[in-house]
Amino acid sequence: MKEGIHPKTYDIEITCATCGSALPTKSTVEAIRLEVCGSCHPFYTGTQRIVDTEGRVERFKKKYQSIDKK
Repeated sequence: MKEGIHPKTYDIEITCATCGSALPTKSTVEAIRLEVCGSCHPFYTGTQRIVDTEGRVERFKKKYQSIDKK
């Protein structure tokens, strides 16, 4: 292999911000932080979390609630 053309690799841990789990790996960046990983993602865990700061879910439910009653 040629000298000086390959990027430097680091032994790092990918960490999840939600659950704090860590996965050791190698990468060309020094740190990787995820918002959601496979161990806490709603699709894989079967739990549903709705993060709604602007009230969009409530407006949607209220809008279509009258249609369900008809």
